[in-house]
Amino acid sequence: MPFWQGYLNAVGNLHGWADGDPFLVNYVGHPMQGAVSGFIWQHNDRAYRDVEFGANTRYWKAKLRGAAFAYLYSVQFEIGPFSEASIGHIQALYPQQGFVDHAVTPSMGLAWTIAEDSLDRYVIRFVEARTANPYVRLLVRSWLNPSRSMANVMNAELPWHRDDRPGVFKPYPEAAAVKAAMKQDTARLPVNPPPGVAPLEFTVTPNFRTYLGSGSKGSCAGGGSSLAFRVASQWQIVVDVNGCKLLDLPTNLTGDSLIYMVGPRWTPSPSGRWNAHAQFLVGGTKLTEERLFPDKRAAAFAAKIPTETINQLHHLYTQDWETNGFAIAAATGVDYRINRALAFRVASLEYSHSWTNDLNGVNYQNGLQLSTGLVLRMGTW
Repeated sequence: MPFWQGYLNAVGNLHGWADGDPFLVNYVGHPMQGAVSGFIWQHNDRAYRDVEFGANTRYWKAKLRGAAFAYLYSVQFEIGPFSEASIGHIQALYPQQGFVDHAVTPSMGLAWTIAEDSLDRYVIRFVEARTANPYVRLLVRSWLNPSRSMANVMNAELPWHRDDRPGVFKPYPEAAAVKAAMKQDTARLPVNPPPGVAPLEFTVTPNFRTYLGSGSKGSCAGGGSSLAFRVASQWQIVVDVNGCKLLDLPTNLTGDSLIYMVGPRWTPSPSGRWNAHAQFLVGGTKLTEERLFPDKRAAAFAAKIPTETINQLHHLYTQDWETNGFAIAAATGVDYRINRALAFRVASLEYSHSWTNDLNGVNYQNGLQLSTGLVLRMGTW
């Protein structure tokens, strides 16, 4: 198939959420890819390369700059001029046609970098301050920060390199000096957040959904993200997009769910350490399933039909189902504020109902979803 025709077909065939990859690839491998690209940007960002985890403006600006680069890198990797879509026309083929990687790679990659930064400051530094053995330091730095280690290698550095302190084989400050420095850093940070509450919150959430009711079966695992704009002291407007891969499907059958919603959220104690919320969202949902007939495809190859022809006639070897419908959701949950810039979503429980048709004979109208995640609170630092 000609380059441009194949590229345009690959981009045009994108739909739904899942792309046929295993759970570990989509929700572990791609977030790590986003984290690696974020760390690569930080290493080459001279203004912010030496930042460390904490409630300070420089750190969170560095994270947002790295996340922006991770997003652009992810888009290029998936559908850019030199991408899977252009070089291999991958998105043109079943089942690699979903948007999951476009959303998960930069958003969960941001959460991954924050997690590794916190481990570096509170665990790795703790170990380094208490041992002079360089090999212990080497292993701790490398194993507990795998994405940073990979980014270091991509930057032609040793995996255990750090921009903010000496290498593991060089003299290192004694434990007392490290403790004093960390204590001084902490002393510069305000214990309580500044007056007011975060005007903008960005949340990254892995989730698990089970389907309820007569004629329904199965469950769905995936993730998503949301933006919450504060419009009053206790009220936010939430825009939420999430998707998941349908589980427990027969062999050669794959499916996914994509949900997009907007609505109000009530937060009775927005400036407290513990912050509960309740929300009601409206929007839409799209569910798709695709069945592959490998015997027919194998017979086509056995008949020595050109691969390009087989790909063009791919609809002859698959069967598709799709349903779209209006959806509503009600949810409640609780967050724990770690510092003025970051909170942990301990749990959120959501019930959703959609006005969709049965998909391949199964009812997916009623769902109960449990999620957790990280909340980046912007405008408070």
